[in-house]
Amino acid sequence: MQSRPFSYLFSISYFGARYKGWAPQPNQPTVQRQLERVIRHVLGHEDFSLIGASRTDSGVSCVGGYVQVFLREKVEMLLLIPQLNEQLPQDIQLNSVQNVATNFNLIQSVTQKTYRYYFSNSESIHPFASAFVVNVTKILNWKVMEKACQLFIGRQNFKGFCKPSENKTDYVREVLSAGIFSSKEFLGQFFPQEIYYFEITGTGFLHHQVRMMMSAVWQIGKGEMELSEISSRFEFSDEFEKLQPAPANGLVLWETILEI
Repeated sequence: MQSRPFSYLFSISYFGARYKGWAPQPNQPTVQRQLERVIRHVLGHEDFSLIGASRTDSGVSCVGGYVQVFLREKVEMLLLIPQLNEQLPQDIQLNSVQNVATNFNLIQSVTQKTYRYYFSNSESIHPFASAFVVNVTKILNWKVMEKACQLFIGRQNFKGFCKPSENKTDYVREVLSAGIFSSKEFLGQFFPQEIYYFEITGTGFLHHQVRMMMSAVWQIGKGEMELSEISSRFEFSDEFEKLQPAPANGLVLWETILEI
């Protein structure tokens, strides 16, 4: 039971390259630890708690995320956002805030998440671009990659496309849409002329699921995996060698939709 009666919902964006993910880890920089440090400094006390809508992995970035902060006393958080952002590192930003009921459950209120994985298909890319884009050098078959994306759609057992856990028994998730699109988000002399993203929307995702799906799509595009293996992995997930996840730096949590 939450003992702090005042609750505030922030939207948040961050560039994940310098962080070991969202959740606190001993002696490691994480997004939640940075938030806790700054909130403690601005409020002048540590009588608060917070939870995030998504526990992104090390190196993963976020455009549209949420964090809920619980306090014992009422605070005009809207007035404090500029001060909080001034104290936060420039790769973390709080975008907006609203009051919500203390019994509002952020985790259970998430109805959809959309991830984008940015990649290029060039002979090489500038090192500066590699912070945001992963380059695939081999020739890709784009038509068969699009077909692979469509096979992910639906409610299915994604154990063959995630990092399994001893404590987890339910690997069924629902993917609402998936596809590959041309990107216009990154422009300039350091970026390749053609950048793409694998976009996937679902009701929830497993550990490394999007990165492993991206890896499978690339393998299919390079002719290293057959389309039939996608369907087979849903039915016989324990019989396949685990996929190597695509690098974290191309992945962005693009949008989180809540039911408030």
